[in-house]
Amino acid sequence: MDVDHRDLNRTMKLYSTSPLAGSGLPLWLPAGSAIRSELQKLAADLARNDGCIGVHSPVLGKRELFERSGHLAKFADDMFPPMRLGGDDVMLRPANCPHHALIYAAERHSYRELPLRLNELASMFRAERSGVVSGLTRVREIHLDDTHVFCRPDQVADEVARALRAALEAQAILGLPVDDIRLSLRDDSDAWLGTAEQWNDAQNALREGATRVLASRGAVLVEAPGEAAFYGPKLDLQFRNDAGHEETIATVQLDFNQPERFDLTFVDDRGEDSRVVMIHRGTVGSMERVTAALLEHHKGRLPFWIAPMQLAVIPISDRHDLAARALADSAASAGLRARVAYDGSLGARIRDARDRRDSVFTVIGDDEIADGTVTVTDVAAGYRGRVPLHDLVERARLAHQRRDTHVHWPS
Repeated sequence: MDVDHRDLNRTMKLYSTSPLAGSGLPLWLPAGSAIRSELQKLAADLARNDGCIGVHSPVLGKRELFERSGHLAKFADDMFPPMRLGGDDVMLRPANCPHHALIYAAERHSYRELPLRLNELASMFRAERSGVVSGLTRVREIHLDDTHVFCRPDQVADEVARALRAALEAQAILGLPVDDIRLSLRDDSDAWLGTAEQWNDAQNALREGATRVLASRGAVLVEAPGEAAFYGPKLDLQFRNDAGHEETIATVQLDFNQPERFDLTFVDDRGEDSRVVMIHRGTVGSMERVTAALLEHHKGRLPFWIAPMQLAVIPISDRHDLAARALADSAASAGLRARVAYDGSLGARIRDARDRRDSVFTVIGDDEIADGTVTVTDVAAGYRGRVPLHDLVERARLAHQRRDTHVHWPS
């Protein structure tokens, strides 16, 4: 059965909208923020492990910046209009790459320094029409796990392979299946920036890098002429949801437009300036689109490590409240997300925990307090049983730390 993340949101309470905030600008509620925080941690861990360097850049830029990058000429209809600030027109950025190009250009770089991988989980903006915005999949502010690699031409295939491995690792951790790796190429039209020789070299480098990774996985590279971006070919990781709709969840893209437009160079082994190659790489993807894909694929019951609420503690009556609070506090001290469900009948609170997709819910009464245990129900793992208090928290802590799908319970 098809599941829509907007329907799940009614019971899981992940985000809200308000006419005062505006269409396409969701407000992340605590449960949704928990998912987003875990995604950001995953993105930061993968970037650090892959040798990326963190940077920060402003969401605004002068009109001239986007004229230089080519975005204004190509995407003016999708950009928010300029705002007059002093004597300048400033605009919300539609992409992060122009600012990262400026960061690279702030210093001279030797061939021995490269590759340089600049990473930022940053906001960018699209002026989507009100009738088009929808849930978390079509929004006006996108928070993207974005890395731009600046490398020598002889390093391109290696960097493509590295970026593709990182993207595939991210999707495996998230539990999202990758259905296809699509190589988007130019066609014979004139709609492309750069020379035919540049395109051939770039397409061959992408093909070589992807083949290295996919050969060991038994995956097939699907070529799509005419689907490239106007400034370079790309690799897209494609995911099909339960309704059969295809989504791009991560991208590796070559760009010879920005280095030309911003005159980005490195000092080569002859002491001369050479043109650097720029690679756009997305590993986790945008926080909004990935959250929607996760919710729909897992039907709201997310892997334990990323679930909005990992532990619901349900006291049978008010005399068990102190024990329930002590367990929730112990779980929180271990870095877990935990709550105590106080209100309503026992049956109603259990049903509410199921509806909210809480990962694990525990019941505490006289018997549990007497023998230092809790009665645990883990729907995803298909487990129900008595677990010692200290054992519960430690098992859950390890599952969270390892980014496990579910807690590993005693047999």
